Amino acid sequence: MPVPIVKRDEKGIPTLYVHDKPFFLRSGEIHNSSASDPRFLEESLWPALRGLNLNAVILPLYWELIEPTEGSYDFSLLEAIIASARREGLKLCFLWFGLWKNAESFYVPAWMKKDTETYFRAEKVNGEKMKTISPLCAAAVEKDRRAFSAVMRRIREIDEQENTVVVMQVENEIGLLGTDRDYSETANKAFFAPIPEKLTAAIGKSGTWEEVFGADAGESFMAWHFGSAVETIAASGKKEYDLPCYANAWLRQSPWFPGSYPSGGPVTQVQPIWRAAAPSLFAFGPDIYVPYCADVLDEYAGVDNPLFIPEIRKDAVASSYALYAFGAKNAICFSPFGIEDLALDPSRLDKPPMDLMIALNIDPSAFDITGSRDCLAATYKLLGELEPLYLRYRGTEHLQACVRYGETDYTGFLRFGGCDMVVKYGPRMSGKPLGCLYAIELADGRFLLTGLNCSVEFHAKPGDSRKLDILRMEEGCVEQGEWIRGRVLNGDEQMTLRFGDMPDSRMIELYAF
Repeated sequence: MPVPIVKRDEKGIPTLYVHDKPFFLRSGEIHNSSASDPRFLEESLWPALRGLNLNAVILPLYWELIEPTEGSYDFSLLEAIIASARREGLKLCFLWFGLWKNAESFYVPAWMKKDTETYFRAEKVNGEKMKTISPLCAAAVEKDRRAFSAVMRRIREIDEQENTVVVMQVENEIGLLGTDRDYSETANKAFFAPIPEKLTAAIGKSGTWEEVFGADAGESFMAWHFGSAVETIAASGKKEYDLPCYANAWLRQSPWFPGSYPSGGPVTQVQPIWRAAAPSLFAFGPDIYVPYCADVLDEYAGVDNPLFIPEIRKDAVASSYALYAFGAKNAICFSPFGIEDLALDPSRLDKPPMDLMIALNIDPSAFDITGSRDCLAATYKLLGELEPLYLRYRGTEHLQACVRYGETDYTGFLRFGGCDMVVKYGPRMSGKPLGCLYAIELADGRFLLTGLNCSVEFHAKPGDSRKLDILRMEEGCVEQGEWIRGRVLNGDEQMTLRFGDMPDSRMIELYAF
């Protein structure tokens, strides 16, 4: 069977293909430790995910468990995860928790953690050693490369035909917290030298890091060295099994200086450096817990960076962002974090401490799961049923979507060939989805609309003196791209075309007079 691959479709849209067919991850990422015990997977995790209409799960692989003894690999957990995911009918995206996870070296093996001379740490300007192994430590990168390559080789041996594993994330939220760069002796020597020729060729500038990047020199320096380390690891692994690989980013956010967020991670401001350093990666994915999710989706979506969302808030607004991500931004993956929590009673959810969320600039409402499970399950089911139509119309003016951005964003506006739509968003409320609309123009004056918490008005194009009204409105559902009609709503129901707190679809025919 062919290996999963990200390539451009006939419309030029970067798309993940599995078994030669487009595959969109309607996914969830599990908690950091939930994949460390096969019994927990069977007894707790998989049951919690059933009924969510996921087609994939994002979950970690732990270097410390795979190589507990230096040079000796234990793949029993990896094999158990793949086997159980197959039984559940789910595809997998593995997170390689190797040298770096959330800007620290949490998951390196014990034998590496204790050998601080060979595997040296990054340092702050005052000489304080950090919990993060420096990306300039060639010995550590080499050990990670060998381990990741062994993992990829084993996945190929047991999964090349099934393609249960479809994507790999290399490391997790890379960077340095509390400093703009590594000030270790090795790092200082490299920092005051000219930038690498490979980077000069990519950006057309030469000189020292400070001469080329000025005030951004420290972050740029770390972006290059983290990116180069990831390239060493990913490229070697892909030689064993050429799965698509990406890196994720802890967002650049308030208070905005490098080190307040992980300096050197693949945020948009340094992605040109990362692209030059790590050409083996197909995307840089944002981890999104801020209130302004739609802005981040816009920022990270593009022809040069397919939108792959490995982590996003799991409250009820996630469903709205899922419709927007796929409908407007050609997302490859959408994945709320801590997805197994949606099986819990909201009152029993163990949320991060408030002081931690404040320190990490996380919007506390991102962890409020009230109303989220049923809405996300219905949204994922609907997106799956819409997929044949989605593939036909995406990348054209006939498929558009909008979502509420912020508190002062009251309406969306969509322009189609024969009419314009004004989408009025309902108020933002705790435990409720945001206003959003996913619209497909099937023919002139005929629309399939799917929405949440909004109402829709139709207007003739500027310069057209006619008015538009609804000729016919049908409720119903979509099954494998086919509209299944329910009631015809041509009475009082036509007075307001409104969508509520659960995703719903309407078939609309308009006429002009």
